[in-house]
Amino acid sequence: MTLTTEDRLAIHELLALHGHLVDDGALDRLGEVFTDDVGYDLTPMGGETLNGIQAIRASALDLGDRNPVAHLVTNVVVAEHDGEVTARSKFLGVRRDGSVGSGVYEDVVRRTPDGWRIAHRRVSLRREPPRP
Repeated sequence: MTLTTEDRLAIHELLALHGHLVDDGALDRLGEVFTDDVGYDLTPMGGETLNGIQAIRASALDLGDRNPVAHLVTNVVVAEHDGEVTARSKFLGVRRDGSVGSGVYEDVVRRTPDGWRIAHRRVSLRREPPRP
């Protein structure tokens, strides 16, 4: 598969849409971002792997006021290897008290009849700077 400029733009917009939907509380629209069978891997930050959109929605609702009020995505790198399309991006989560957390999303994205969707996401937090 050769990714076109249009594909790359659509994937960038897909990653941005996630933040808008979550920040707007539009969790019923997560199907616009994820495949039905999405795996959402939170193990690098001490959580579990959530399977499916409903599990992601339930987890977001369980967080309640601990959810960031703003999800910002940047530094997106889209790649294709052996037919698999990946997107690696950095994120900032702004909390209600103004503190900020940062991390990395590592996504496998899939073209569906409805457009690009995230089929797998691995979430890692940045807690300390890398050491040489």
